[in-house]
Amino acid sequence: MAVIAFREALNQAMREEMQRDERVFLMGEEVGAYNGAYKVSKGLLDEFGPKRVLDTPITELGFTGLGVGAAMAGLRPIVEMMTFNFSLLALDQIVNSAAKMLYMSGGQIGVPMVVRGPGGAGHQLAAQHSQALEAWFCHVPGLKVVTPATPADAKGLLKSSIRDNNTVIFIESEVLYGLKGEVPEGEYTIPLGVAEIKRPGNDVTLIAHSKMVHVALQAAEELEKEGIDAEVIDPRTLRPLDTDMILQSVRKTNRAVVVEEGWPFCGIGAQIVDTIQHKAFDYLDAPILRVTGADVPMPYAKPLEHLCLPDKGRVIDAVHRVTYKN
Repeated sequence: MAVIAFREALNQAMREEMQRDERVFLMGEEVGAYNGAYKVSKGLLDEFGPKRVLDTPITELGFTGLGVGAAMAGLRPIVEMMTFNFSLLALDQIVNSAAKMLYMSGGQIGVPMVVRGPGGAGHQLAAQHSQALEAWFCHVPGLKVVTPATPADAKGLLKSSIRDNNTVIFIESEVLYGLKGEVPEGEYTIPLGVAEIKRPGNDVTLIAHSKMVHVALQAAEELEKEGIDAEVIDPRTLRPLDTDMILQSVRKTNRAVVVEEGWPFCGIGAQIVDTIQHKAFDYLDAPILRVTGADVPMPYAKPLEHLCLPDKGRVIDAVHRVTYKN
């Protein structure tokens, strides 16, 4: 298998799907001539031309609405958000049009569109540009939400998202764009709604998505030195959520810690905890714990930013508590 960067895996996925299906096109701010703010769309304008790689004005609501209309008319748009913080400006089109059109038309008109771009904290991007908003989109019936953590997952899941007949919110991590990993060569996809065991274990289940998967894996390595065998589950798709794999793991380990970058109140972890409590309560030997971002706007100062984000130390502490090692 080839070893490539996360951004290159995304680029390959879009290129291959645009070659495969002439209905697929990309639009967003600086996706063409500038090759994308994070160089994810590098070379696509040269290969496919300005009719299929469209540089847009700074009008998220406008070009997302254009994507909705194009999808309703039979095309398959990929709408890039320079950052998902800017998707807040497009929520009306995403929530009231894209997510609801199939339902409101009695199944006659779908919106097969991918809205993709980076989410979560970067490095000192401060309060307005550091938000993990996946819980907002997971709340909406009619949307699928995908959060890949590795280059292989990024490519396989993006190809599946482009082919999906629903609107897919595809949230990448800015700090993972340079991450390198093995990616299968040739045609391959990863089905939406299927989690993956990133590390098998028997003593505690760590459930994490996006870049928090790597924090959980780092914690698991440290815990192994103490004789604690942690299993790391990456849902990969947050909606639909692969509850079967999560529950199977918890029924084996009898303990769970959920790790997420977002705010704690009404977060992704709250939904996962609710699912485990309702469907695997009798298997639990300890309360489920959550490790989340701090319940504050993100500070600009680097030391304060680090304090706000989950790290392996906080995950290890939570595991010590559920295994009664503290």
